[in-house]
Amino acid sequence: MYQFQDQNDCQVRLTFEEPGFVKNAKHIWVVCRYNGSWLLTRHKMRGLEFPGGKVEKGETLVDAAKREVREETGAEIEALHFIGQYEVKCGQSIMYKTIFFATISNVAKKTYYYETNGPVLLEELPAELSSQSEFSFIMKDQVLTYTMEQINKLQLI
Repeated sequence: MYQFQDQNDCQVRLTFEEPGFVKNAKHIWVVCRYNGSWLLTRHKMRGLEFPGGKVEKGETLVDAAKREVREETGAEIEALHFIGQYEVKCGQSIMYKTIFFATISNVAKKTYYYETNGPVLLEELPAELSSQSEFSFIMKDQVLTYTMEQINKLQLI
């Protein structure tokens, strides 16, 4: 397990042990790979980030991951792997987010991408994201760093 402070000075705990801290997390985050590139979305307020969001009532974590990726990028998931889960504690508020890695089969152009401006493909992620203003704060803490290490360790790419 990893522990650190995020950019907002919130306490973060991250585990790669399944099922994570809680069985029914209310948020998901999906690191996506498509044809040798990283598939991100451009959130209208936050900037570039991997797709993710809230689990809707009656949805499983897997269902939520598939829906969020489709809504925000137009992509269809070919394979989905549990990576881990993290907890963010800010004052009295605690949020749990389950992390998946997805291999994408295809990306369809859509007319509407909900709270995003649609898909963005990057051959490589910048080595240092903290100074990159076009990227969301979600991409700038150690969750992404440790997640990428875990994806490599599991030989998913």
